[in-house]
Amino acid sequence: MSDFKRNIIITGGAGFIGSHVVRLFVNKYPDYHIINLDKLTYAGNLVNLKDIEDRPNYTFVKADICDFNKIGELMKQYHVDGIIHLAAESHVDRSIKDPFTFAQTNVMGTLSLLQAAKLYWESLPERYEGKRFYHISTDEVYGALELTCPEGKKSEISAHEVYGEEFFHETTKYQPHSPYSASKASSDHFVRAFHDTYGMPTIVTNCSNNYGPYQFPEKLIPLFINNIRHRKPLPVYGKGENVRDWLYVVDHARAIDTIFHHGKIADTYNIGGFNEWKNIDIIKVIIKTVDRLLGNPEGYSLDLITYVTDRAGHDLRYAIDSTKLKNELGWKPSLQFEEGIEKTVRWYLDNQEWMDNITSGEYEKYYESMYKDR
Repeated sequence: MSDFKRNIIITGGAGFIGSHVVRLFVNKYPDYHIINLDKLTYAGNLVNLKDIEDRPNYTFVKADICDFNKIGELMKQYHVDGIIHLAAESHVDRSIKDPFTFAQTNVMGTLSLLQAAKLYWESLPERYEGKRFYHISTDEVYGALELTCPEGKKSEISAHEVYGEEFFHETTKYQPHSPYSASKASSDHFVRAFHDTYGMPTIVTNCSNNYGPYQFPEKLIPLFINNIRHRKPLPVYGKGENVRDWLYVVDHARAIDTIFHHGKIADTYNIGGFNEWKNIDIIKVIIKTVDRLLGNPEGYSLDLITYVTDRAGHDLRYAIDSTKLKNELGWKPSLQFEEGIEKTVRWYLDNQEWMDNITSGEYEKYYESMYKDR
């Protein structure tokens, strides 16, 4: 048997959110064995974890979550008693172009993990005792909220603005509107079904938009930081009126740690930043911050904003209510957005080699097609 107190597989651990979770667990729990399982697709990068790669309680395994036999072997080899499942295809634009890949990875991959864990844990004398399957999902499964106060108003919870009276709660009805969110909704249902059918100890969390270091530069914030640096257009869908709730990735990792250890089995927790921003407003904050840190005159890069045809099925507003997580488990965001975006912009500007190495010609061509008619 293992000499470690716990043996935990973290899927997608070389990706953006996953690398932060792996780092947190490896550093905080030296008596845990953390097995980072990642297929290393375009968004996975082991450079994200160079600082912990030689730790005695860390192991990397290159594998596909859809490889059911391989997952079963790893469960037995490492005596796995916990799974934190982050691996997923997550970019909406890609899901619109290629829904099959999203269904394969997000649905069948999750089912492969669930079944492998079920068979291994049920083979043990203690069965499910001390085990946990933690599935990370998204707020996009809930669909969209109305933009009932377009100018925003001050939140009763934080000093920031909110753009509507409604929020996503743990009991909000699922209404996914994109192939990506539909695939995540399906995987959520499978996780809950494995608890209801087999008694597997599962937990699901739904999180708002994350930002911070190591995010693949197809996402809005690193994409725009990089484009401003290179004086490239900043493609904005529609009029930029869509509203998102933003959470600093390290705070998300903290929430995952808290929920994995203290969350109730078979429960759901929403994780949000109480931090709503219209896309166009967040873009202007990014421009202002990058220009200042690069020594450009204020407003220098505003001319890079390029409005493009809106995304198909583009949800107007997401807003997470994470009051339950705050009240039951004591978690809350540690950073306000202005502080978090400052840290984030500085990181990308200070790590230009990371950005340059990860930026491929294919990726650049993909986004050039969005504003080719400028």
